Amino acid sequence: QVQLVESGGGLVQPGGSLRLSCAASAVVLDYYNIGWFRQAPGKEREGVSCITPSVGSTYYADSVKGRFTISRDHGRNAVYLQMNSLKPEDTAVYYCAAAYNGHGGPCPPLAEGYNYWGQGTQVTVSS
Repeated sequence: QVQLVESGGGLVQPGGSLRLSCAASAVVLDYYNIGWFRQAPGKEREGVSCITPSVGSTYYADSVKGRFTISRDHGRNAVYLQMNSLKPEDTAVYYCAAAYNGHGGPCPPLAEGYNYWGQGTQVTVSS
């Protein structure tokens, strides 16, 4: 059973920072791609970033490049999304997701590539 638990969301002013956490088991971090997605009201779910389990290759959506950083901490069994220079358009429910990586290739940037999801955490960027 793959369980993912997000935390770290909240209300932040434009230009501020937040760090989201996705807690998972050690097996998940060792063998699964982990992706971060977000969904704003009335919009489709959007891929934000993802990381592979072995080499740690990463992907970032153009809208967050240079502002967000994804990382893994095997000691804490967690994947983080550090979000800096936040903008109002970053407001959304953020989800982490996992998919087994048996081929060693890049992590998929689309939601269709994942089959395990967390419950989501709300991020609101507003003054």
